[in-house]
Amino acid sequence: MQNPTLIVKRTALVCTMLACQAAHAQFDLHRVSVRAGPTTIVPNVTSGYLSGPSAPGTQIDVDSASGITGGLNYALTDNISIDFPLDLPFRFDVNGAGSLNGAGKLADIKALPISLLAQYRFGNAASVARPYVGAGAAYTRFYGARSSALLTPVTLSMKNRWSRTAQVGVDVPFNARWSLDIAATYVHLKTTGSLSTGQTIDVALNPMSWSLALAYRF
Repeated sequence: MQNPTLIVKRTALVCTMLACQAAHAQFDLHRVSVRAGPTTIVPNVTSGYLSGPSAPGTQIDVDSASGITGGLNYALTDNISIDFPLDLPFRFDVNGAGSLNGAGKLADIKALPISLLAQYRFGNAASVARPYVGAGAAYTRFYGARSSALLTPVTLSMKNRWSRTAQVGVDVPFNARWSLDIAATYVHLKTTGSLSTGQTIDVALNPMSWSLALAYRF
């Protein structure tokens, strides 16, 4: 199996090269579209165990979160485009699991995903719908953690991480300018949580996000 870090770096390089190609090409405003709409992120959590000293089997879980997101898309050709999602921070509840199952909320933390994707759109401008697939790299920043009464005075932090991301979606045009964009995005994200007491816990978040957006092409 290839090194995940190497895969991310290669993906980021491909996205950067495509972006540079767009920057050096003659700029065409009609190739640019913007979008905005609701997004729900659903973590698929696989938790390790909290390092000692702690109760055996101490794990965590992370709830889903929803918010408004947007994005910019630049079409290099009728089928290939570069996509830059524009997200506001999402705040996630971190709950006890394993031996802490049923204990409730331990803390909440903000996550800001920053990603860049290369997309391939099937069909053409005259198609009734434009299904697409995308792949790229994502950087997730974690900050603003707040402990619940259950965890206070101990505080929680999580490491920022690079990861791979993949996407499927469909763009349904209403006319030459407006369309409805529906997308599902997967991020292969693993991180490490740390407590102010020095204990750590590894966790795979691997979130799926579901987005519905109204898009406008200039």
